[in-house]
Amino acid sequence: MITVASVAEELAAEVIVRGDIKRPVKGCYISDLLSDVMARATEGDLWITLQTHTNIVAVSIIKGISAIVLTNGRRPEEETAKRAEKEGMPILVYQGSTFEAAGKVYLLLTGDKNR
Repeated sequence: MITVASVAEELAAEVIVRGDIKRPVKGCYISDLLSDVMARATEGDLWITLQTHTNIVAVSIIKGISAIVLTNGRRPEEETAKRAEKEGMPILVYQGSTFEAAGKVYLLLTGDKNR
């Protein structure tokens, strides 16, 4: 089973908000548009985004997202981190690009050994 913790390890991501890092990750959704995530993300998805404002936490809770991954070294706004902590929503910071994060998560989720 792939968990938020195993994704954090694979990405060598900084865990900004720990939340429940033992949550299973069933898939991945990548978007910076909240309305798109609301319409298309599914429960158990990992959400990769550049957005750092507090609304990402609200959308994640509503959709049952496993964790939020911020790319390009972006850090959540202070209020976002506080809200995520209160809600138990993990937030990870990945220093690389969204493209790199997506590729690594894809390989992890599909079990592809040809990395």
